[in-house]
Amino acid sequence: MRGQKCFIASLMLAGTVACAQGRAAKAPAASDTTAKATATASAQVRTRTLSNGLKVIVWPVPANPSVALYNWFRVGSRNERPGITGLSHFFEHMMFNGAKKYGPGEFDRVMEAHGGSNNAYTSEDVTVYQDWFPRSALETIFDLEADRLGHLAIDPKVVESERGVVYSERRSSVDNNNAGLLMEQVQSTAFVAHPYQIPTIGWPSDIESWKQEDLERYFRTYYAPNNATLIVVGAVTPERIFTLAEQYLAPIPAQPEPEPVRTQEPPQLGERRVTVRKLAQAPLLQMAFHSPSARDARMPALDLLVRVLTEGDSSRLHRRLVEEERVALAVNGYLGAGFDPSLTWVLVDLPPGGDPTRVEALLDAELARVSTEGITDAELRKAKNIVVADFWRRLETNSGRAQALGTFEVFHGDWQALFGAPERYEAVTREQVRQVAAQVFGRNNRTVGVLVPEQASGDAKQEAAR
Repeated sequence: MRGQKCFIASLMLAGTVACAQGRAAKAPAASDTTAKATATASAQVRTRTLSNGLKVIVWPVPANPSVALYNWFRVGSRNERPGITGLSHFFEHMMFNGAKKYGPGEFDRVMEAHGGSNNAYTSEDVTVYQDWFPRSALETIFDLEADRLGHLAIDPKVVESERGVVYSERRSSVDNNNAGLLMEQVQSTAFVAHPYQIPTIGWPSDIESWKQEDLERYFRTYYAPNNATLIVVGAVTPERIFTLAEQYLAPIPAQPEPEPVRTQEPPQLGERRVTVRKLAQAPLLQMAFHSPSARDARMPALDLLVRVLTEGDSSRLHRRLVEEERVALAVNGYLGAGFDPSLTWVLVDLPPGGDPTRVEALLDAELARVSTEGITDAELRKAKNIVVADFWRRLETNSGRAQALGTFEVFHGDWQALFGAPERYEAVTREQVRQVAAQVFGRNNRTVGVLVPEQASGDAKQEAAR
């Protein structure tokens, strides 16, 4: 996000929610009440595709006087190549730096003057622009969005300024961040062919050398209305949104469809390992396993499995590595869910002087056990409870609704699939979880990364102390 780490990789509907230790209360299967609630919500949503290919999805929520507008562009580091890596993330910055009607700084100034705020993020697959504002500002926001989409100013002076901002962001979030640096090395090793190997923020030499023609071509190709999906949620009527979209966005011409990503990652035939030696206080251990794409039918089972293993203090890996063996400070899991098969991560923070070899052996034993024995009924029930609670919690806000609708429309090809998510998770069995564990957690399917701390030399220590 702008001003922070603005490139992310996860767009799963159900996010991380801390859970209490102990057995979860047994919940019934999806009830008639739940089915009616999802049916009611689904019936409220309206869609229209403009003549230029822009799909507009509207979810009216009259009780909330505010509005969330999310514009999803199907462009991320997956669409880049050597020489222009980082451009998707770069344009996330450029989209706030002036256009034909609203000059540099005006987008934020006008929006804030009307009581609104905004942000954006970039992942391997998408770039999403987020606006939150009172409904009284509706037409102004459409005018702002139409100006930057139709007439973005790619001014060379602004380009150079933002190039420096992006490079500084890379230094803070990757080069000078041990976990970020190791993840970048592991991901670029896990993929040998597919562009998911490209870091979303870009490689340093590419950031330094983007050309003006690279920028103009990239924007024209990927920031076309036919490569976007607009989500509007809140105190609006579909008719009003469609009228504004026709007035402000329909005149922006469509462009030829971007070239599809045709490269498929070949099967991994053996474990890969990465060792990073760097000035650090403590070691890190990371494992990345090749896993399915967002649309794969196994994803609900894999999501539940990752939650059982890593979510909360009562998770399996936290109990084993942090509480029982006391060899780790924290264990986290992360499930990539993109257009193409991605990675499932297990990330372990060790204490100073910790032994990565011992931690890896314990981790191997736990992953092997879940692959052969599976999980318990109580663990499965608890994970399902967390998923369904988080599902409804997210749909309480306009932002959560906009994110959810966009996720299912863009990644699953159908926003209506959102409302069947609770039932799909409820249908997952213990055997399905065990099977996906066996399929994903094989040693030949993984890349292991270890950060080994190195002590600073005498000169380096003196420099660091200044």
